[in-house]
This record gives sequence, structure tokens and C-alpha cells, in this order.
Amino acid sequence: MANIVRRATCQFFNVGSRNFSVSAPRHAKVSVLGAAGGIGQPLSLLLKQSTLISELALYDVANTVGVACDLSHIESAAQVKGYVGDSQLEECLQGSKIVVMPAGVPRKPGMTRDDLFNINAGIAMSLAEAASKACPDAMLCIISNPVNSTVPIAAEVYKKNGVFDPRKLFGVTTLDIVRANTFISELKGTPVTQTQCPVIGGHAGVTILPLLSQVEPSCEFTDEERAALTVRIQNAGTEVVDAKAGGRKLVGQVPRPVWTH
Repeated sequence: MANIVRRATCQFFNVGSRNFSVSAPRHAKVSVLGAAGGIGQPLSLLLKQSTLISELALYDVANTVGVACDLSHIESAAQVKGYVGDSQLEECLQGSKIVVMPAGVPRKPGMTRDDLFNINAGIAMSLAEAASKACPDAMLCIISNPVNSTVPIAAEVYKKNGVFDPRKLFGVTTLDIVRANTFISELKGTPVTQTQCPVIGGHAGVTILPLLSQVEPSCEFTDEERAALTVRIQNAGTEVVDAKAGGRKLVGQVPRPVWTH
């Protein structure tokens, strides 16, 4: 998972290359909404190590002060602060260049991402509302499932508030690419760090479309291999959920609902 989050983090900053460069002074404030959870904690850990970030603001409904204290001991320059509850959300978001949203409840075995809609849609709406007012120019990177629905929800909130910029709203689906690269490497014996498979579409079932004809280095697939790989890439999240049997506990994770897979 750390590799997935690292790749996603790199993607955030590559997208915003007009705003950040390795030669520019560190001036970026990044807010993580849902920072005390199973995705939020390792994501925040990786962000703390970025030389492009001067301030890391961690928000959740509980336990973020402890997470922030823990991360503040890491020997990197980014200053970390934890924010808890609705009363501190605006302060957390003020001045942010990037807002990352892993908040929400996880999938359980037998559930689809769409089953999360009734709960996570409301969370995404309220957090997007706050971000659209406190830091309307920030890039908003949404991890909360179902991504296919939470991104349009955030877009409508931003449109309603007159601050929508399609260049600054993202659904984070990098893990579909990571999974595709890994599965292809395992099947074909290509170097995993050099295998690249574009994945387009959304982040749920048949909307995940790996472009196996565009894999680098070039690979030949039989019809059976192509069909099996496509299905596995599309259902990889369910594979993880079933393997965990509904569990989500990581070392040091607090017992609360978080986003995963």
C-alpha cells in the first residue's frame, strides 16, 4: 500500500508542476481530510517526507492530534498540525495548495463501492463544501469511494459556489495502474519497476479499463490472458477486501471508519 500511496503522491505534484518545482522555495500547505485512518496515516507519513511541503494539516473526527505529534518527530522540514471536528475544519483548510480526501467508510466483503454511496456521498459533500469556501483555488484530490460518484458530487458543490475549475479536481485512481503494472509483470516476467500499463475510465468494476495493447515494454497476450488480466485488474479491490475479511487494522491505526480499496 505504501507504494500505491507514494505513486499517488507523486501524481498530485506532477499534476501541479506549474505550482511546484524542486528549485522553488518550499511554500505548499497540504491538508489531508481523514488523516487518522488506514489510508490517511500512511499517506500523511509519505507527505511529511516531501521537500515540497512546508505545512501539513491533518484533519479527522478524532485522533489527529496524536497522529500529528507522531509525524512531527520525523526529521523533515514540513510542520505538522492536527485538527479535530467541524469547528477546526476551516482552519485546517485555510491557505492549502492541495487538499487530499481519503475520508469515509471502508468496504466490507460482499459490498460494492456503490454500497458506500449513502454514507460517503454526504461526507464528500460536506468536506467539498468546506474546501470550496476555505481554499477554492486548491487542488482537490478525492480518494473516498465510490470515486465515480464522489468526484461529480464535489464538482457540483464547487459549481454551486462559483469556484469550479476542472483542472483542479481529481479522482485518485493510481492504484489501478499500480495493480495493472504488478499483475502484468508477474505474468510476463518484465521488470516491475519498468512495466507501465495505462488505465483509463473510472474506479469501479467495468469502468476500470486497462489498455493492454499499450503496455511498455511491449507484451503479447493471448485472448485468455487478456480476459483474465482485465477481470483481475477490475476486481483487485474486491480481492483485497475479501482477503482482509472486513479487517482494516494497521499498526498504530485507531479503531474508526476509514476509506480503503
